Amino acid sequence: MLKFPPERIVCLSSETVETIYRLCEEKRIVGVTGYASRPKRVRKEKSRVSSFKSMKVKEILDLRPDIIFTFSDVQANLSRDLMLAGLNVFCFNQRSVAGILSMITMIGAILDCTEKAKDLTNELVAKIKKYKSKKPALIPKVYFEEWDEPLISAIRWVSEIVEIAGGTDVFSEKSVLPRAESRYVFSSEVVNKNPDIILAS
Repeated sequence: MLKFPPERIVCLSSETVETIYRLCEEKRIVGVTGYASRPKRVRKEKSRVSSFKSMKVKEILDLRPDIIFTFSDVQANLSRDLMLAGLNVFCFNQRSVAGILSMITMIGAILDCTEKAKDLTNELVAKIKKYKSKKPALIPKVYFEEWDEPLISAIRWVSEIVEIAGGTDVFSEKSVLPRAESRYVFSSEVVNKNPDIILAS
């Protein structure tokens, strides 16, 4: 890392963008993924330098980031190429709700704002406990479509959130698998699962 705490951050996935905004440290962000949409103002405030599987290396270099945050095996090649370009990369790989809470804690440590990160994780844990305590009259079967071509079912943390909200993920057995490719499904499989609710990312 060129500076600690980093002053110039590029985020190639949306969850780190949203987390840094929630920590009120958005002034550090200089570039974001094109999928960043929360909060809404991020679309007007930050340079968009990537999709999820491709990026504009020259534009990222021009932003002179101290660190770049990437996510998962899907961005492994992007992480490698950025490191080969001489940049500092931190690749998160959270797969569960517990992993998300750890990711927030780690971002707080990297940005040297651990107390704000602790407050945020405590807030989220309290909300999870609140919703878990409710007993729904019906438990709907839910299909969550993470990607459309190819069809990819929910990652583990989405499957867990569906359950926290009172539903059941029809492909919960796939959600725990380590790679996105392991969660590919066919439309016929979705039909056979006969979900009550279909959600699309």
